[in-house]
Amino acid sequence: QVQLVESGGGLVQAGGSLRLSCTASGRTFSSYSMGWFRQAPGKEREFVAVIMWSGGRRDYADSVKGRFTISRDNAKNTVYLQMNSLKPEDTAVYYCARHGGGSYYVKRSYDYWGQGTQVTVSS
Repeated sequence: QVQLVESGGGLVQAGGSLRLSCTASGRTFSSYSMGWFRQAPGKEREFVAVIMWSGGRRDYADSVKGRFTISRDNAKNTVYLQMNSLKPEDTAVYYCARHGGGSYYVKRSYDYWGQGTQVTVSS
């Protein structure tokens, strides 16, 4: 069983930064691509970013390109999401997830999820 634990959320003013972390249990972390999703109140959970198992390729939702950076440290079983120039519309619960196969951009392709961490951006 894989467990994913997110941390780093909080309250920040618009224009500020936060770094989210997601640490995975188990010994196979480095074999899987990892993604970040977010869910705002009343909305569907949406794709934010993905990083391949090697860290060599990354992709982002258009809404966060140029502001967010996904990275990983396989020695620490941890994936990060650096969020800069935050906007009120970035307010959501952020989830990390392990990619299990298929499209990188849809939640049904991810087989393990963290519990989520709240990010609130005030205007």
